[in-house]
Amino acid sequence: MRFTITRENLQQGLAAVAGSIPTRTTLPVLSNILIEAEDGAVRMSGTDLDTAVSVRVAADVAEAGAITAPAKKLQEIARELPGTVEFTTQGDSIQISSGRTRYKLNGLPRDEFPAFPKVDFAESWRVTGQDLQRLITHVSFAASTEETRPILNGVLWQLGDGEMRMVATNGHRLAKMTLSVDGGGAGADTAAPPGDFIVHPKALGQVQRLFRADDSVEVGRSENHIGFRGENVQIYTRLIEGPYPNYEQVIPKDNDKTMVADKGALQAAVRRMAIVASDQTHRIRLSLGGPMLRFAVETPDVGTATEELQVEYDGDPLEIGFNAQYLLELLRYMPTDEVRMGFKAPERAATMQPIGNEDTPDYLCLVMPLRLLS
Repeated sequence: MRFTITRENLQQGLAAVAGSIPTRTTLPVLSNILIEAEDGAVRMSGTDLDTAVSVRVAADVAEAGAITAPAKKLQEIARELPGTVEFTTQGDSIQISSGRTRYKLNGLPRDEFPAFPKVDFAESWRVTGQDLQRLITHVSFAASTEETRPILNGVLWQLGDGEMRMVATNGHRLAKMTLSVDGGGAGADTAAPPGDFIVHPKALGQVQRLFRADDSVEVGRSENHIGFRGENVQIYTRLIEGPYPNYEQVIPKDNDKTMVADKGALQAAVRRMAIVASDQTHRIRLSLGGPMLRFAVETPDVGTATEELQVEYDGDPLEIGFNAQYLLELLRYMPTDEVRMGFKAPERAATMQPIGNEDTPDYLCLVMPLRLLS
């Protein structure tokens, strides 16, 4: 194999694949990047056996071939090279030269690199990069990071007639967004087949990072894998198996107390209260009634804090406690300058929604309250 590539293209390809390389592994080849030189381009691929990423970057290929190279060392070398880079291989040895700099790295044969999952694109559908980015950005943060309930470590992606939805929860907070879609399929011009599947947020993070908003992304699936591919990027990931909880049951439909607030002002007030809140519970108290929202925090070994914020509130007086960190997360991802919160009782879940114009997406979050100490 022999090819010449610009330092910028080399760094771009390595950076795109780096997120799929495991930091620790018992299989040495998983620490390597698969490099395949083909007509006018080099394809770089990495995998941790759950998620695989492959990108294609332009290069001047003199001799086609393939080999795997140590990812970390290759990235370190690429950062320091002075200019255009020439790669050649002899057996499992990789020679890298740029200007007067020469490296020789030990690679591993292509045959040792795991094969990518077989994903059927015959009945694929297309999604815009913009829609994927909106869904992933506003939902995936709410997935659980604990291993006690593995199903909650994933994001539920639901495809329906003319719409798609993503939902994520850790049992204490939930985010749900629904977008209308045209449903134009690839080739056959058919809509996405209805169905539900659960995708790990790490894989969705790769999709969000590597596909641009103006990309048309082709999506295909097999029984236990899903694949995303564009002009120069391919991502494959294993689906999380099992039934996702019935999230509709926990979304309150009868919250009759409504508060409207400026998102930035509410966010700043919660952040200030969080400074004094307990490091374990992050509990803050909200007192609602009239035009002022009153905050209070009392942590025995730290101190106290109070604040008032002008809001619009429609409902009977209410005192309710929340984890300040969860409130800040929900506010961070609200896409408008004003938010509406709905309440029912101190022990019932509260909802949060954006208030905006007709382009505001169908987006809802909820957060479970914390029991207040008298």
